[in-house]
Amino acid sequence: MRVTVGSRASRLAKAQVREVLADWRQLFPSVEFVEKEILEDGDLDRRTPTIGEVARSTGTSVFSSRQEGALAAGEVDIVVHSLKDLPTAMPAGLMLLRPPGPRQDVRDALCGRPLAELPPGARVGTGAPRRIGQLLALRPDLQVVPVRGNVPTRLDTLRENGKVDAVILAVAGLARLGLTGHIAEVWDEETFPPSPGQGALGIQVRAGSTVAAMLLGTGDAGVDAAVRAERSLLAGLHGGCSVPVGAWARRSGEGLLRLSAAVTSLDGKEQHRVEVEGDAGQPEELGRVAAEDLLAMGAGAILIRG
Repeated sequence: MRVTVGSRASRLAKAQVREVLADWRQLFPSVEFVEKEILEDGDLDRRTPTIGEVARSTGTSVFSSRQEGALAAGEVDIVVHSLKDLPTAMPAGLMLLRPPGPRQDVRDALCGRPLAELPPGARVGTGAPRRIGQLLALRPDLQVVPVRGNVPTRLDTLRENGKVDAVILAVAGLARLGLTGHIAEVWDEETFPPSPGQGALGIQVRAGSTVAAMLLGTGDAGVDAAVRAERSLLAGLHGGCSVPVGAWARRSGEGLLRLSAAVTSLDGKEQHRVEVEGDAGQPEELGRVAAEDLLAMGAGAILIRG
């Protein structure tokens, strides 16, 4: 049996594929897994400073839509995504399997210099609305510089004289690439709530396929419950990876799941936070409740403004 595994062409995407294939090749030694790179619109367009408007106007992700199209067309049998880049709505005929475990570190990191050492007006690189709002909530004096590209490319901006003093990146991506030595400071999940699904991989297949049946029993149930709660929250807020929503779900006791979430305005001046706890066996319900609580607080106005 030959199975084609698709992903983006970045070093991080390839590292993520290697991560899951190491397990699958042990579980299914008779299966030949073949890798295939798929360039996404977000990879092809390196000029647009931020891509949030594109995602909002099309209802798709510029970091997943071509891969999903290839999967639906049968050009690949599996796609391995960074789950935080994947829209909450699945295209017809496609499904997500449980993510592999353990989940990588969900936190964000500042590379270059720690926050306390940045002088007033320092320039910090990020293009993510969530990170922009959360950064300015902590340090409204800082200047945000839009940066695009893969992890090494963003780190390179630190070496471009005067462009940025620091950049914000996910610890998970840095760890998967062996680049944690660039981290100056890691922010805890309460101070800087991560993107829903951050640190987890999204394993997408065609529903009802032979490959889906083969992989159905794999993955980590605990990671799956956490990311389902986070993505349910995001869906309840009618948001995607381009909106300023942070969420973090984790086990809090026997059979319990706790979900913390925040919606932050892009200028950092307004933030609504919520924390809910419930049955780990009903993660989508937990996410729905958290979304309703945030909307009741007025988070919808922030999301409309983007």
